[in-house]
Amino acid sequence: MKQEVKILSLFLVCLLIFTFSGCKKNKTVSEPSDFSSVPETSFSEPAQVSSEEGEISSEISAVESTVQSEPEVIVSSEITIPTPPAPVTPPTSVEIAPEFTVNDPENTRGLSEKSMGYGHGQQTAMDNQTRFNSMSGVDALAIDTISQEKRVYLTFDCGYEYNNLTASILDALKEKNVKAAFFCTLSYIKQNPNLVWRMINEGHIVGNHSATHSVFPTITRTKMAKEIYEVHKYLQQNFGYTPKYFRFPTGAYSHSSLELVTSVGYKSIFWSFAYKDWETANQPDINYAFEKIKGGFYNGSVLLLHAVSQTNTTLLPQIIDYGISQGYIFATLDDYYN
Repeated sequence: MKQEVKILSLFLVCLLIFTFSGCKKNKTVSEPSDFSSVPETSFSEPAQVSSEEGEISSEISAVESTVQSEPEVIVSSEITIPTPPAPVTPPTSVEIAPEFTVNDPENTRGLSEKSMGYGHGQQTAMDNQTRFNSMSGVDALAIDTISQEKRVYLTFDCGYEYNNLTASILDALKEKNVKAAFFCTLSYIKQNPNLVWRMINEGHIVGNHSATHSVFPTITRTKMAKEIYEVHKYLQQNFGYTPKYFRFPTGAYSHSSLELVTSVGYKSIFWSFAYKDWETANQPDINYAFEKIKGGFYNGSVLLLHAVSQTNTTLLPQIIDYGISQGYIFATLDDYYN
């Protein structure tokens, strides 16, 4: 009996061992209801996501490092715009002139229409002034033969703007406290309003140099009046400024054209000194130009310089200093006519 009990016990023990071993060997993992109870390494997908997150994190860190290593750029919402010169308020009393009435449009009086070229130099200017004074119905200036002071008159011709030289000329005149006259064509005035404002605001004279720079002895009296009027009207309408001085394009004139200019209320301004300074690509040497211009200083001289000249612009302060050192006064056309 004892022997049978021992055999049964042994059998039960073996059965239990066998059953336990089989269950452990065939155990499978089903989807857990609680992921926190399962090690992360038991799942390949979460491990892969973790790796990608690490790579993305590394890339973000690299970008942040690059951005931080570059200089900081501050973008301002404020844009700085150059302030144009303060405009001159047109006087309320200024009325736009009606189109000029052309006196004797067909020149029935037979005034000479012969084109006269214009030279320069002290004696030439004196001869020209004598001729102008002898012409009926003409008010023109070549040289001041009236004033007792040592005067010179500084004038510039402005047909077009070049390399912003006029601004530099205005700067020099302002620094030296000298006033000048600028004879401008219509296209120049339209294209450079800020420069024209500066001329007016800073006390300079804006002269009429015609609308299209036509050679006056070659056009009709009616056309001459229109050339002058277009500039006259534009300055009045847009700047409240009434010009009163005219310079003949190229300097060519005739008795008929001189009389026409005077008949519409203008004074014709020529010059006593000029030199070849208008070729922008062939500018005169500084030393040569300075000696040349110095020779233009004599009593009553009207100096003509072109505003497109780099040489003139560079020399201007020196020219003014020279004139003052020689006892000259830089007078204005208004000084002469007043």
